[in-house]
Amino acid sequence: MSTAYQQAQQEGQSVVRAAILDVATHLLATEGPAALTVRRISGEVGCSTKVIYTLFGGKDGLSQAVWLEGFARFERWLIELMGPDAPLVKLRKGLDAYRAYALAEPDYYRVMFQGAMPGFRPDPEAVQAARRTFDLLLRCVEECLEAGVLGGGVAREIADVLWMAIHGAVSLEISGYFEPDEVAQRYRLLCDSVLAPFLASGARPHDERNVT
Repeated sequence: MSTAYQQAQQEGQSVVRAAILDVATHLLATEGPAALTVRRISGEVGCSTKVIYTLFGGKDGLSQAVWLEGFARFERWLIELMGPDAPLVKLRKGLDAYRAYALAEPDYYRVMFQGAMPGFRPDPEAVQAARRTFDLLLRCVEECLEAGVLGGGVAREIADVLWMAIHGAVSLEISGYFEPDEVAQRYRLLCDSVLAPFLASGARPHDERNVT
């Protein structure tokens, strides 16, 4: 068991680690990969370069950590917002949570999905971390099919179509292509339209309790 002192050290290290990852991600998203240097990041954070080398082993380790942090946050966000609702309500909450995460963490979203780290090749651990978030969507669709509220397709096909649609919409939104007072309604219309061909007879495209 960790002593109180060791726990305090670990918590302090976690705070420093998170600050480094946030700065690195912001630099990537706003200035491009050339800004991702250990010296630049240490200067922005206010720590020594040794701290970054100790925590991440250098630039390659830092790039991997940024990717993993983005997907870890994304996974926690989805799990928290989706909740234990009825299958179709849970699926709709998952679609809303995808957009909400992108708006809350646009820098991480750009790293994860918009190629902010050209040349980065995720290792098997990073690929698995990314896959877990898609699997959450896939399981929601499977639950909807089992409950009989969706039909007319297999789970992977429906999940792929949903992901393609919401990713495109969210990427356009965080790039500033829509008016802020219109985009939420447009997003809901998109989700309803993509779900409509798969809805079983009598199922509603969304639960009115979940309208935002």
